[in-house]
Amino acid sequence: MADAKETDGRDKLDGMMTNLARGRVALGLAALAAPRLTVKAMGIGGGADTGRDYMVRAFGAREIALGAGYLLSRDDSGRRMFARLGLAVDSLDLMSGMKTRPGLPLWVTAGAVAVSGGAAAIGAAKVARDLTG
Repeated sequence: MADAKETDGRDKLDGMMTNLARGRVALGLAALAAPRLTVKAMGIGGGADTGRDYMVRAFGAREIALGAGYLLSRDDSGRRMFARLGLAVDSLDLMSGMKTRPGLPLWVTAGAVAVSGGAAAIGAAKVARDLTG
C-alpha cells in the first residue's frame, strides 16, 4: 500500500500533467487564432509568411489534440497513451530546438529548449511512474 508521501507525489505529478495539458490547449488555441502573434512572441518572426502561418496552425492543432486528449480521457489507459504521445512529441521538439541554434538567437533557442525539455521531463516522469506502478 502506498504511504502518504508516495501518494502526495503521485497527486503532484498528476496535477503537473493536467496543467501541462491545459497549457497545450491554450498554446494551441493561440497558435490557431493568431499565428503571427504567436511566432512574434516566440521570437521567430513577425512579418507576413503564409507558409509559416500554416505550420504554426498545424502545430496549434497538434497541441490542442494532445492536451484535450489527455484532459478528456475517461480512464487511466487513455491518459497513459496521451502521456506517451506527448513525451514523444516533446522529445522531438527538444531535438529540433537544439538543431536551430546556429540559425536563431540564443534566447530563442534557450526558450524553445526549456519549454520542450520541461514538458518532456514531466512526461518522462509520468510515463516512468505508469510503467513502474
